[in-house]
Amino acid sequence: MAQKALLVGINKYQMANADLNGCVNDVTNVRDILLKYFGYKPDDIRVITDQRATKKAVMERLKWLTKGAKPGDRLLFHFSGHGSQVRDRDGDELKDKLDEILCPHDMDWNGTYIVDDELGKIFSGLPAGAVVEVLLDSCHSGTGTRELLGLAKLPEELSFRPRFLPPPVDILCRMDDDLPVQRFFRGPSASNPSRLATDALPAYLVLFSGCKDNQTSADALIGSKYNGAFTYYFCKHLRDVKGKINRTDLLKRVRASLKFNDFDQIPQLEGAKAKKGKNVLE
Repeated sequence: MAQKALLVGINKYQMANADLNGCVNDVTNVRDILLKYFGYKPDDIRVITDQRATKKAVMERLKWLTKGAKPGDRLLFHFSGHGSQVRDRDGDELKDKLDEILCPHDMDWNGTYIVDDELGKIFSGLPAGAVVEVLLDSCHSGTGTRELLGLAKLPEELSFRPRFLPPPVDILCRMDDDLPVQRFFRGPSASNPSRLATDALPAYLVLFSGCKDNQTSADALIGSKYNGAFTYYFCKHLRDVKGKINRTDLLKRVRASLKFNDFDQIPQLEGAKAKKGKNVLE
């Protein structure tokens, strides 16, 4: 059984006024957890941060992560940085849905971003029996950002900013209709039948996300260091139990810590294996 991890953290963005503060700390935090409690060796983990985390580099390392995977292998992809949404395109034709995106260092609105479809294609080729954990500490909806605009006046120890890049006006105009939203790896549900069956979450893939679809993930000063609030408490509770906790209980503890510390975000957990009481990374 092999295990691999790809950890991406981006504080420095090529775009103006887009920099964050806690994403690189997130990466080192997750790496420490993997080495101490989950049997990973340094050679099992690839880290890419800031200017090196271009779209090309991230996609190449995702291919490394999944190449040669076999049943029983454990893979982990962690991304801390900006997220956003764009109107989905089929060639040159606009379709009535939105794509969620991860924003690399060289992000631009002309296509230099990582679309959910691209991630789905990479992970869909894995064999049954391989387990993939995906940790996303970013946000993909701007609906919660208005409530955060006044936070710049707070004391530094309470300050944070959302990990969301608002699209420019021309992109927003294409998204102006009341459209169904295509979420990462999700299929149809009773509450939202518009979700596409072809994007159903594979049985071997487990997705932790830092917030609900209509919320934002905080880039926050916690103690004396900036971190992603979700990743910070995710790692804290894993340390508390030395990695011995199932995903559902971990999610409950992370949610409780975020609520106690006045973070208005509710992490989510999806995937068939997430509901079976398995320990994290099993």
